[in-house]
Amino acid sequence: MKKAHPCGTNEWEITRVGADIKIKCCNCGRSIMMPRIEFQKKLKKVVK
Repeated sequence: MKKAHPCGTNEWEITRVGADIKIKCCNCGRSIMMPRIEFQKKLKKVVK
């Protein structure tokens, strides 16, 4: 993502794909769900 998570990491794992995208922080484990359009705007690059 373009902005880092408040816990300090910038790595996320995608757990659900559909009309909404669910991502999970690799450091603290917090899950966030957002619309696909918002996710595509915030995405910086795919690592894995």
